[in-house]
Amino acid sequence: MNDYGVTGATTGVEVLIQLPIQEVWSGITAIDRYGEWSPECIYGAWLEKDARFEARNRFANGLETYVTCTVTAFEEPKRFGWDVYGGEPVPFAHWEYELEDRGAATLVRQSFTHGPGDSGMRMDVVQHPDRAAEHIQRRLDQLAANMRSTLTAMESALNTPA
Repeated sequence: MNDYGVTGATTGVEVLIQLPIQEVWSGITAIDRYGEWSPECIYGAWLEKDARFEARNRFANGLETYVTCTVTAFEEPKRFGWDVYGGEPVPFAHWEYELEDRGAATLVRQSFTHGPGDSGMRMDVVQHPDRAAEHIQRRLDQLAANMRSTLTAMESALNTPA
């Protein structure tokens, strides 16, 4: 089957957050708080601490998806990543954060890479193969914007006294 360039499609952002690295680490590993910050992720909960979690996403078209994620990188306080599964034995996405200590600030690099599994992006491209590159780029741009939005909201929330 023609993949149309979906597998391996990647995007990422680099954001300087005005918080020390340990506070940023606490934020990015607070899976249960992503619903407060993310434009798409509305729920997250650990199934096995530091190993697996579940999440629910809601998209602009109203579609909700439920996924299970397996942590693939957990190097406190520098690297946190996970694969996303939607019911298949292969992941359809990989998300990762890399943190760089800048003293009172932290440089955050967040990335997304599409895996071989089925996803909304893959279904969209299969339905519109003549515009595959355009559809892939639109979704990657949306994901990058969502990453920035999530990191900005997280920074604001973590900077606000309880």
